[in-house]
Amino acid sequence: MKKITLGLSTLLVSGAVLSATLVEAGETGAEYKSNGSVFFEPNTDPVDPVDPTDPEIPVDPVDPTDPEGPNPGTDGPLSIDYASSLDFGKNKITNKNEVYFANAQTFKGDHEGEFRGNYVQVSDNRGTNAGWTLTVSQKGQFKNDAAKEYKVLTGTSIKFTQPKANSNMIESVKAPAVSEFELDPNGAASLVMAAAEGSGVGTWVDYFGTAEEMTVNGEVIQKNKAITLSVPGSTPKEAVEYRTTLVWTLTDTPGGEVK
Repeated sequence: MKKITLGLSTLLVSGAVLSATLVEAGETGAEYKSNGSVFFEPNTDPVDPVDPTDPEIPVDPVDPTDPEGPNPGTDGPLSIDYASSLDFGKNKITNKNEVYFANAQTFKGDHEGEFRGNYVQVSDNRGTNAGWTLTVSQKGQFKNDAAKEYKVLTGTSIKFTQPKANSNMIESVKAPAVSEFELDPNGAASLVMAAAEGSGVGTWVDYFGTAEEMTVNGEVIQKNKAITLSVPGSTPKEAVEYRTTLVWTLTDTPGGEVK
């Protein structure tokens, strides 16, 4: 027992001596500062489309109007990455006023079989926080030049409702403002999203409504009630497909000034 007790005493004394030595060394040492640095530059690479309800997830959207589509997004650093083409489906000719819902957005690859509200996606990777404005215009009424007599669907209108902005940065960056709008077939621009200075940084989607299962002409289809096509009953129609073009325009004008 004495040997054990002595050994402990010796260790404790040695520790005390060592501590005193370390303190003395610290008092006679020096302090030196170094730096850490990182630099960011504008990103001009194209940005892949993302899931509008979960923007962390990249997706491969289907263009229902073009088997080879969709069109690629524009180059950055301020870019339109994707905009849904709208398919209002196959409908029976009638002399009544009708409202048709757009088919919901679908996807290829890992997300095949999933449905979302139709959407548009914008990325601001300039690093200036300067803001931007997104508009859309319709280039003429629905038409089919191959129709025998009634080549144009007169009096129709497309309306977008229930817009919602989303981003993987939504908790840290101010969101752009979003709008409901009705397209002018004569080409006047409609405001879609408006990012004031300090908002809309990163990748943002504006999606309209949600997918909803409906039965149309006996067929079960996923539709989106937030985007509608109104067709007057007085408009003559042929048994053909009519088409129009939507042009989405992104400018560096902040805060939604439509020019």
